[in-house]
Amino acid sequence: MRLSTKGRYAVMAMADLAGNATDAQIPGDPKPVALADIAARQDISLSYLEQLFAKLRRGGLVTSVRGPGGGYRLSRPSGELRIADIILAVDEPIAATRCKTGSTKGCTKTGARCVTHDLWEELGQQIHVFLSSVSLADVVERRVLGRAKPCNDLGNELNAEMAGEIAAAE
Repeated sequence: MRLSTKGRYAVMAMADLAGNATDAQIPGDPKPVALADIAARQDISLSYLEQLFAKLRRGGLVTSVRGPGGGYRLSRPSGELRIADIILAVDEPIAATRCKTGSTKGCTKTGARCVTHDLWEELGQQIHVFLSSVSLADVVERRVLGRAKPCNDLGNELNAEMAGEIAAAE
């Protein structure tokens, strides 16, 4: 998977925003967080964050507040924001193949698809599925570790499911 600093930094900054948006005077209306504060805490260039947050705002994930005490807020609760949406909002493809997404031309010198293409394409899909299942709140509240089921558990579940379908068909 090619996940550059753009995608990683966007997720880091959004997690910082979600974790540091303190309650304002009105309950449920978080105080905006300044990008300079996020930049300092996460050790990310302010100008780079400005570029990322422009894309996140266009993607509908954050709203900006101008003026003194201004900054950024999440556009909706962190439990409703998915990590995959953050990465895609900053134009970061979630892909594990060398081939361009949607291209009929493969990655070999002859233009054919390599023998492992389907493997890497499926891996990219699984990564997207996983990142779509994780919310920003999961990251901030450290509920990500251990989310994936071990292969044996999945295999046992599938075997039990198939056995049930076979018994029902008989």
